[in-house]
Amino acid sequence: MDLPALCAAWPDSQLWFAIPLVVSISLVYGATRHEQMIPILYHAWRTARWILSFMGIIVIVLSVFAWFC
Repeated sequence: MDLPALCAAWPDSQLWFAIPLVVSISLVYGATRHEQMIPILYHAWRTARWILSFMGIIVIVLSVFAWFC
């Protein structure tokens, strides 16, 4: 599936399940490192950005791979 088709299928995609998963993982991971709310939220924000960036890189790599193969 190419990127435009993926974007067109986005409202019906199962990728919406990634949002609560990333939020919950980030909050739990931040809570295991800190005890106060502000550091937990800051750490959760950084972790969520890292996870979403990694997922974005994987999507780009797979899209490029699917385009050329």
